[in-house]
Amino acid sequence: MKASLYLVLATLFWSGNFVVGQAAVASMTPLELTFWRWTLAAVPLLVLAQIIEKPDWPAVLRRWPALLLLSVLGMSGYTLLLYGALGYTSAMNASLITAANPALIVVLAIVLLGERTTRLGWLGICLGLLGVLLVLTRGEPGRILSLSINTGELLMIGAIVVWGLYTIIARRLGVPPVAATAVQVVIAAVTLSPFALALGVRFPDTPAEGWSLAYITVFPSLGSYLFWNLALKNTPPGAAGNYLNLIVVFTAIITVLLGTPLTLVQVLGGLLVIAGVLLTGSQGSAKLSWRDPAARDYKTVDQGRGEPAECPKAASARSP
Repeated sequence: MKASLYLVLATLFWSGNFVVGQAAVASMTPLELTFWRWTLAAVPLLVLAQIIEKPDWPAVLRRWPALLLLSVLGMSGYTLLLYGALGYTSAMNASLITAANPALIVVLAIVLLGERTTRLGWLGICLGLLGVLLVLTRGEPGRILSLSINTGELLMIGAIVVWGLYTIIARRLGVPPVAATAVQVVIAAVTLSPFALALGVRFPDTPAEGWSLAYITVFPSLGSYLFWNLALKNTPPGAAGNYLNLIVVFTAIITVLLGTPLTLVQVLGGLLVIAGVLLTGSQGSAKLSWRDPAARDYKTVDQGRGEPAECPKAASARSP
């Protein structure tokens, strides 16, 4: 019961990242949000890693080439693309596109690693793709031919492709998960610093910006990881992965509560995406880890969860 509550809270906080992020990019650049998010989260994550895992830090740091690549992809690349997308499209549409990530990771595993899936797995992939296409075209397939897809949605597609590559590369990283996450966050803060200085990144100077950044730092960047780690001590990764479908549900609820009604196309697209994820997860056999955005997970040690474990299945692969 407690583990279920932790999983619900983790996905709720990740959902809020879409909504708060969309509001924040109205006055802050994606680089400002990304740089300050990881800079402020770095030390608390290092402390959490030490408390939860007590890792062998020299052994962790010996994997610095892989950690650097993963940081560039997952911390910097994905987050910049996500916040860039939220400047052009709605939080709801962004979360719906992100919901297709598990199916995308299965496809990448098939193409890049030669892994296989079943017919039902392929059906799930096709349903997920159809759901995303409905969202992208707003129910008008002609938009594909006329290349009139929203810039933000194209950026979001780029974000989930980057996240898919990140997940595949991260699956063999034999490093304690919270420690690996913390090191990647530190690397992101350091590598983004020259760009932040060159482009004059500023610290939030209005209450709205301050509260937005505080939420993003405390809840999706720290709280979600902590709750996810605690839940995975008593919950199989595959079962926990099913809770990630709540990201779309919570984003929809928050969106409606804030006064933005859902369209029929968004509802239909979301149902197709979730059905596709469930089919891909239950029948697709690609064995990959899930890592998010907002939850950052790896292979060998159950990334972002705090204890050595086998990696979650591809069904769990999604980013916040």
